[in-house]
Amino acid sequence: MEERNSTYNIQHSSIGMEAEVKRLKVQAQMGWEKEFRNLQWFGLQNGMKVLEVACGPGFMTEKLVENLPNSRITALDIDQSLLDEAKAFLKHASADHVEFVQASAYHTGMPDNEYDFAIARLLFLHLHDPLQAAQEIMRVLKPGGTLVIIDIDDGIFGAIEPEMEILPLILSKIAKSQASNGGNRHIGRSLPRLLASAGYQDVDMDAVIQHSDLQGLDGFKQQFDSERFAGFYKRGIINAMEFENLKQSYKAFSQNADAYAMMVFLMACGTKPKSTVVTTG
Repeated sequence: MEERNSTYNIQHSSIGMEAEVKRLKVQAQMGWEKEFRNLQWFGLQNGMKVLEVACGPGFMTEKLVENLPNSRITALDIDQSLLDEAKAFLKHASADHVEFVQASAYHTGMPDNEYDFAIARLLFLHLHDPLQAAQEIMRVLKPGGTLVIIDIDDGIFGAIEPEMEILPLILSKIAKSQASNGGNRHIGRSLPRLLASAGYQDVDMDAVIQHSDLQGLDGFKQQFDSERFAGFYKRGIINAMEFENLKQSYKAFSQNADAYAMMVFLMACGTKPKSTVVTTG
């Protein structure tokens, strides 16, 4: 298997793979209704041939299967352990409705001009070469096909009350560390330019807001749990005082009856030119 060229590996999660899978499930389910509404706005329709790039444990795949009953869905991930999780989670899905493929976003191995619509959720912030991935996805899209990238930007990640004052500093340190390893936790602001540079047309962008008053607070507690940051402390990215401050701030947040939280996810789309066929190699 080729080098992943990505800053994310679920095997290295500081909270363990099982807990990380549970966190990803909550994260996917919290934003699904609004994300699907926007996917439809960007052109997703039942009956299309859909490629999900970096499907992870299959939680978004399940939603696509449920809401696009006449579509053929290919769920792709480089991590076989995550594909195994997805297959187990989606064991009810019919074999002719969803296909699981182990491959890289840089080299999918898919035929040219194969898909009507492609979705990449929380992938591009981890990629060492996002332009190459965007171009590879364009290659496998049909002329006129659409790519939608759903991602984050830590500069506008959201808001928490009571405020965790240490969190912006920690997020800044993590962003710098990830950048030094080839990722980009500020990718959200660059998505329109990235898509245009890759050759996509009709580029558009929108934001999806998740708020605890609407989706409940439990999911946000999982996203901001200080134990998720333990690995950054162990690797020296944040110091002992910062980590302890974060733990105390999280405790105050999680135990406050009036607490609330809001998170911002960005969605950008682009269309493969109808007059251009992007070929392999």
